[in-house]
Amino acid sequence: MIPSPPLSLAAESAAESAVDPGFSWGDLLLQLLLATLGGWLFARWQVPVAWLLGPMALGILYSLVRGSLLGVASPPLPPVLIMGGRSLLGLVAASRFSPETLGFAATYALPLLLCIGLASGLSLINGYLLWRWASLDRPTAFLSAIPGASFGMVAMSEEMGADAIAVTLLQYLRVLMVASLVPNLAHWLFQADTPPAALSPGATLPLDLPTALLLPLCMALGIGLGRVLRLPASGFLGTLVVALVVFSLWSQPVAIPPPLFGAGLLAVGLSIGLRFQWAALRTLIKAVLVDVGLILVLILCCLAIAYGFHQVTQVSTMTAVLGFTPGGLEAMVATVIELGGNTGLVLAMQMTRMFTILLIGPGLVAWLVRRTAPPGSNGGS
Repeated sequence: MIPSPPLSLAAESAAESAVDPGFSWGDLLLQLLLATLGGWLFARWQVPVAWLLGPMALGILYSLVRGSLLGVASPPLPPVLIMGGRSLLGLVAASRFSPETLGFAATYALPLLLCIGLASGLSLINGYLLWRWASLDRPTAFLSAIPGASFGMVAMSEEMGADAIAVTLLQYLRVLMVASLVPNLAHWLFQADTPPAALSPGATLPLDLPTALLLPLCMALGIGLGRVLRLPASGFLGTLVVALVVFSLWSQPVAIPPPLFGAGLLAVGLSIGLRFQWAALRTLIKAVLVDVGLILVLILCCLAIAYGFHQVTQVSTMTAVLGFTPGGLEAMVATVIELGGNTGLVLAMQMTRMFTILLIGPGLVAWLVRRTAPPGSNGGS
C-alpha cells in the first residue's frame, strides 16, 4: 500500500517534535559555539553564504570527530532551534518576495514543468544506477535519489520497505553537496553581474517596537499553520505564507534585521552538518562514493537545464540556476538573497518542484520498483 504524502509529513512533524533523550546543554552550547566560529571564519574568508556554510562545515567536523574518537553519535540540534531557523529564513524570503513573480512563473508554467520533469527523470536514472552499482535495494535507491523534499522521502522510507538510515544519509549527502557547491558556483559565476545584496549578518537595520512584535507573531502563526496543513518544510513554508499575507497588509515595508538572517542560516547549516554520522558513513561507504559521483553529474545536468530555461524564457541565468538546483531550498533562498537576485521567482520554481515531487514521488517509486523487479520477486531486493 502506498502512503499518502500527508501521512508522511505528519510523521516528519512528529519526529521533529520529539525530545531527544540524550539532550545535553553542554553539547548544545559547544555546537553553537563551533557554529558561530565557523560562520565568523567563513565570513572573514569571504566565503559566500558564510553563516550557512561555516556552521555546516563545523557541524560535520564535530559529528565525525565525536563519532570516530568517542564512538558515540553526535546529538542533533533541538527541534525548536531547527524549526526556528527555518522560520527565520521564511521571514527573510517573504520580506524580499514580489507578488508579480508568481504571475511571471505562471506565464512560463509549461517550460517550467518540462524542465522539472527532465531533472526528475535524471534523478530517477541516478536511483537506478545506485541500485545497480551500490548494492542497495530498489526502494532505498530510488527514494535516496529523488531530489527535493528530502524530509518527505525519509519519512516515507520505512513505510515503503526502504532502509531509512541509507535514505537519510544519501538524501542529506545531496543536500550537503548542493548547499556547499552551488552557492560558491553561483557566487563565482554571477557576482560580477549582480552585486551582493545589502542584507548580510554583519550589517544593522533599525527595528521599531511594532515590527519587533510582528516578527515572532508571524513565526509562531507560520509554524502552527505549517503543522496544521502538514506542509513540507513546515517552519519555512508556513512562516512564508503567513508573512506574505501580513507584510502585504502592513503599513510600511518590513526590514528583517540581518542578525536574524544570520541566526536562521546558522541553525539550518548546523542542523544539516550534524546529520552526518560516522557509523552510517562507514557502513554505506560504497553507496556514498557512488552517490557523490552521481550527484556531481546531476548538478551539472541541472545547470544545463537551467541554461536552456534561461534561453527560452529570458529569466536571468542566476535565477534559473538556483531555481533548478536539485534540493537545498533554504540554502538557495539564502544564496539568491545574498547575491541580490529574484527571490520570489526562485521560491516559485523550487516550491513547484517540491510539491510536484511530494505528490507523485511515492506512486512513481512504487511503480518503478515493480517495473524493475524480476518475475516472481517481491520487488524489495
